[in-house]
Amino acid sequence: MHLDYVGQFWVRRYTSVLAFCTLLLVVAGGLVTSNDAALSVPDWPLSWGRLIPVLEGGIRYEFAHRVLGLLVILLAGGLALRLRTALAWTALGTVLTQAALGGVLVRFLDPKAAAIAHAAIAQLFFGLTILLWLSARGAMPSRVSMASPIPVVAAVALFAQTILGAAVRHGVVGPAPHIAGAVAATGLVMWAAFPVLIHHMDNTALRRRAMLLLSITFSQVFLGIAAWMSRVANLDAPQPMPMMVLFTVAHVAAGSLAFGAALALAAAPVPREGMAAA
Repeated sequence: MHLDYVGQFWVRRYTSVLAFCTLLLVVAGGLVTSNDAALSVPDWPLSWGRLIPVLEGGIRYEFAHRVLGLLVILLAGGLALRLRTALAWTALGTVLTQAALGGVLVRFLDPKAAAIAHAAIAQLFFGLTILLWLSARGAMPSRVSMASPIPVVAAVALFAQTILGAAVRHGVVGPAPHIAGAVAATGLVMWAAFPVLIHHMDNTALRRRAMLLLSITFSQVFLGIAAWMSRVANLDAPQPMPMMVLFTVAHVAAGSLAFGAALALAAAPVPREGMAAA
């Protein structure tokens, strides 16, 4: 019994570290894109033919992104070997796919489709780490009874928003689709969270997940507005301005957190006595 407790405690801490490092990886990727540092290191897997290049200019962001990526791969591999569950192996396969796409970006001079796919898979992997984190705490039962599929739809909408956001950052589409998607995703989040607060206010776990999703989503909207306004205000700037970089990276990070919160709400069991009411 004691050994089982120690093992569970270790897994809970380990999944927390993995999720946190994955969020840092998303932030590092946002810093690379926002600082126009993509392809500042023209080779892969080495960096300017060295394990550790001269850390100057955009190389700092690109190299930090690669180091964090390697760390996350090692953490995901260790967890997969420890748990040997389908979810853990799926997470490992996802992050390996993301790393391979990162190599494609370098080898083929940043093709837009691969860049967007790289960002989308990063968000998907972060979502998987949230599910692993919940599973390690027994907060995600193997069979979930939901009163409505809306939380799942909201999570899918938020994930689609991350893809549209990546397309905007890489100049594939204009901001209009992303703005329209933000309105739709926010509406779905409200549709998913408000019934929980109305019908299950006494359920602490459900209430916290719903409130967290709402607060992060609304913050995400305001960060998106700030990011766009700072970008417009600095269109003539010779290089990315710190305020624009700050808001853009915060917007990307909040998008990951909103997606994770939506998955957490979607994975939460709804008490059977409240299913009819919800």
